[in-house]
Amino acid sequence: MNTSRRNCLETTIHGVLVEVFGCGILITGDSGTGKSELALELVSRGHFFIADDSVHLQRTATQTLQGGSPLFGAGCFMEIRSLGIVNIARLFGQHAVKPSTHLQLIVHLQQEDTVEKALQDRLNGNWAAARILGIELPEISLLLAPGRNLAVLLECAVRNYQLKLKGYTAAEEFMNWQQALLMQQGHST
Repeated sequence: MNTSRRNCLETTIHGVLVEVFGCGILITGDSGTGKSELALELVSRGHFFIADDSVHLQRTATQTLQGGSPLFGAGCFMEIRSLGIVNIARLFGQHAVKPSTHLQLIVHLQQEDTVEKALQDRLNGNWAAARILGIELPEISLLLAPGRNLAVLLECAVRNYQLKLKGYTAAEEFMNWQQALLMQQGHST
């Protein structure tokens, strides 16, 4: 394979790669937004750590993205502000670390003051689409604010995404329920 062909099939992205409920998640955001701390919390909750800071993504023959650490053996290490470098396999056991995962969802950490209130979709969430190596992936923005439990929010986003893949949308069910309630109230008056 020539070099130019290989380069269009792989890339390295700034972020943290984890696997939550069997779903490969790329956590992105500006420097200092807490990507590594969120990954650490997810690992402490039983999820898998793949790569920190530098995530190597490769487009596969099946038109999916496989992600891992760009350096062999670096997938155990994470840099946590104030703590320095930690070895996830030594802290949590080798079972907490995987060499790679199939990327399915991007979670972008965003300061709340950088998002216009008008752009927030309170019914469906802050979903968008991102394209990496020509493959479109769903992306959700989680707003950073004091007291928010980002690990629980990310887990909820993953479960919600998995339900969407099965054809279920909570917002749609809610709107149908509300419509039925309004119609019922209209008939009773």
